Amino acid sequence: MKLILNQSGEELPVISVWGMGGLGKTTLVIDAYQSQDLSGMFEKRACVTLKRPFVLEEFLRTLVMQLDAESSGRRSAMMGVEELIKDHFGLSTRRSLAMMGADELIREVARILQRRTCLIVLDDLSSIVVWDSIIRNLPRFENTSRIIVTTREENVARHCSSKQENVYKLKVLQDKDALDLFTKKVFKETADLDNHPELISEAKAILKKCNGLPLALVTIGGFLTNQPKTVLEWRKLNKHISAELEMNPELEAIKSILRKSYDGLPYHLKSCFLYLSIFPEDHEISWRRLVRRWTAEGYSQEIRDKSVEEVASGYLKELIDRSMILPSQQSIYSRKGIDSCHVHDLMREIGISKSTEENLVFRLEEGCSSNTQGIVRHLAINGNWKGDKSEIESMVDLSRVRSLTIFGMVRPFFISEKMKMLRVLDLERTKGLVDHHLQQIGEFYHLKYLSLRGCGDIYNLPESLGNLRQLQTLDIAFTNVMKLPKSFAKLTRLRYFCAGTVQLDEDEPYEKMVENMSILVGNRLCLPTLYSLACCVVCCAPRLLKSCIDMDGEPNRHDVCTVCCYNRIPLLLTRQSIRGVQVPKGIRKLKALQTMGLVNLAQGKKILSDIMRLTRLRKLAVTGICLRNARKLCSAIDNLSNLESLLLRAEGTIGLLGCLLLVSSPPENLQSLKLYGTIGELPPWIEKLHNLVKLTLRSTRILDSNASKTLDVLGKLPNLTILRLLKESFWGLEVHLSFVGGAFSSLMVMEFDRPIGIKSVGFQQGAMPKLELLDFCAWYQEACVGMLTGLSFLTSLKKFTLSGGTYDNDFVEDLQTQLAMNPNPPVFHRMAPPSATIVAEEASQSV
Repeated sequence: MKLILNQSGEELPVISVWGMGGLGKTTLVIDAYQSQDLSGMFEKRACVTLKRPFVLEEFLRTLVMQLDAESSGRRSAMMGVEELIKDHFGLSTRRSLAMMGADELIREVARILQRRTCLIVLDDLSSIVVWDSIIRNLPRFENTSRIIVTTREENVARHCSSKQENVYKLKVLQDKDALDLFTKKVFKETADLDNHPELISEAKAILKKCNGLPLALVTIGGFLTNQPKTVLEWRKLNKHISAELEMNPELEAIKSILRKSYDGLPYHLKSCFLYLSIFPEDHEISWRRLVRRWTAEGYSQEIRDKSVEEVASGYLKELIDRSMILPSQQSIYSRKGIDSCHVHDLMREIGISKSTEENLVFRLEEGCSSNTQGIVRHLAINGNWKGDKSEIESMVDLSRVRSLTIFGMVRPFFISEKMKMLRVLDLERTKGLVDHHLQQIGEFYHLKYLSLRGCGDIYNLPESLGNLRQLQTLDIAFTNVMKLPKSFAKLTRLRYFCAGTVQLDEDEPYEKMVENMSILVGNRLCLPTLYSLACCVVCCAPRLLKSCIDMDGEPNRHDVCTVCCYNRIPLLLTRQSIRGVQVPKGIRKLKALQTMGLVNLAQGKKILSDIMRLTRLRKLAVTGICLRNARKLCSAIDNLSNLESLLLRAEGTIGLLGCLLLVSSPPENLQSLKLYGTIGELPPWIEKLHNLVKLTLRSTRILDSNASKTLDVLGKLPNLTILRLLKESFWGLEVHLSFVGGAFSSLMVMEFDRPIGIKSVGFQQGAMPKLELLDFCAWYQEACVGMLTGLSFLTSLKKFTLSGGTYDNDFVEDLQTQLAMNPNPPVFHRMAPPSATIVAEEASQSV
């Protein structure tokens, strides 16, 4: 109502209301349209629901009828067309109107609206093309007139409204409002479910499926009104919601509205949407995972100057814009505003229904029907399914399966040798997978996507990996693989290679592993003796060794031998970095590589000669940097002109000191830079990174004498949006950081994590004019009053997060006082330190 009543002086204010189907966009707009507050403001009104396919003449004809029939405040604009004709037109007029062409109708609209204020509602606008066709054929409006558009697509809404503040995103109901609406509908009155304690659990399950969608809450609540209010009845609805949506006429409205969204998709987006039914309910699907899977499946093709990945990313963005899937952001430090997505529960039920109809996706899970399915393209198995190998083979023709996705616990027969046409094998975050389960991996010659991400019991990849000549994505991040087989260099079509071990605690080097291994042979034995005896134990007592290395799966003798002889013991003997993976010689042949990391450079400089030849690389992450390979590394960075993301890491006290000074021409398009290791001062080439969006400093130990210079350089980077100053990024007895006015003009997110040695952080007036989120985490370091000052000058700040351990009450009160003095007081939020899993995930985002 405020948007409608606002006299902005704009030529023609267009208000766009958008959101997914079932949110109540039309209901909201009509409620405002009929409001008494608008009485007398508009001389003419019309509300037209746009049909598909759109016919301009039909639209204009309906518009003429309503405008000519309505005067402000006298009649409802929602009367049927036939009723309007009978009430306001004679038979001859109806005939003449039916015979009018588009040009005549346009002139008639202009005649009716001449020098009159009007309110026009265009309900369910489906495309920019339709809008352009409508607005092009309407007369010039008075600036006191209004057009209101409802649409399911964000890009349509933003196209219609020239001012972004006139774009109104309608959101789902919050939990309390959803519960109130549901109980009122079920019990015909405002009721408290506490009066029906036996129904609370099932009610929560229903509300979760509805996920704040008013249409679903009202429809399901209305259906339950006339049903017995028993746990059994509500549980039955929860369990068979998909079938109920299909068969129950009382729930037809939900299916009809949501299917309308699906039916309006172009063909290529229908396939992409149905593909999402592979993933379980409430599953957060990362942008990375989905786009790379779609490209492997052939869902996107290269178009002119756009790569297949860019096209697939466009499809995902389009599904979000069309409100088919819901965007989310798992990390606030991601360069992308959206780095993951999920599907509304009821929209997911529509997807499951359609994908089952088309034999596209078959999901094996607890309670799954054993009806024969025959040919399916995509098989998803939940680890809680209790069937056996023969049951799978009786239900699914495994020779036709193109993708296999497993969630939870892996059982060896899930990966069948019969899956000869397999393109995608996704085992991300599964449990129970050990090395010998992958021995047959080289037989899946058509495989394009292989993910073992988060499978901590994988220590070694077989030599047969080289048989996968079609492979585009190999993701072994957060496994224990530290060395790749020589055959890795044969994967000439590989585009994305992501690695890095599960051992990510920065402060726990080798002592823990030494302690675990020493359990077998005693703490006083030297390493060679340890090696010999450990090998003996491998041969004689694999189960004993298994308990020491803590494997979740069921390894055989060969698996345990691999862990010790090719992984743990060599690591102890060489004391090399445990956070990267060694790659074999010859990777210069992998010309298609766009993403590579985390690669360990500690074994020599030759690998850098290979990396230098990979000129299509856009993301690179390396560790094991030292003075011996520094010159070669700088030459490689200079040569990789397409780099957009770079992570450089060094272990030990010396770290990166002196290693980065020889970079002469850094990649012009570099957007993300992460430096882990001592540098003392910023390399001079950083000031040339005019396209840098994100910078992370960790253990860089920039000296207090260089602090002001560092902030001056970084503050001038025009596109720097995210700045993370993590543990020991600055170094000294008393480091004082002052952010001056005019600096960091584009910064929106800033993090201080364990600012050891930093005595004060001050923000001057005019500093960071766009900063929206400030995250401060001292963990267990004492933070005192006055450590943070000037928070009231951060005029765009929306949220201040205080993470970590226990803080003095005076310190917290001081922060809250400063924030309260801010012209737009931001939200103050206390939270616990991030879990190791979250830290690990964020550390991996460069790859």
